Amino acid sequence: MNQNSQGYKPENDSQGQTIVVNPRQNNSNGTGTAGFVLALIALFLGWIPLLGWILWLLGLVLSFVGLFNKPNGLAIAGLIISLIGVALLIFLFAGLAIFGSLMSFN
Repeated sequence: MNQNSQGYKPENDSQGQTIVVNPRQNNSNGTGTAGFVLALIALFLGWIPLLGWILWLLGLVLSFVGLFNKPNGLAIAGLIISLIGVALLIFLFAGLAIFGSLMSFN
């Protein structure tokens, strides 16, 4: 059997018809999956000051980039988890700033 440059294998059956077999396409989104995994790891390691923050931001960026590739289900999940985590970090910093300013007046 001959194979052309695109990976198609024409096969002849007994009636002289040509059958084209399409190669299987890779349906994965590595960037979205990486963002999702980083967001999940950040859920457990987010309390570590510098490491957790970097993981949240990397998960957010990779999930956002992964939205533009198909399939994007894990990228959406990673984006949601990362946005919740970043919002929690902002509230934590705001709470600490308010608490610190209240303690300095006493």
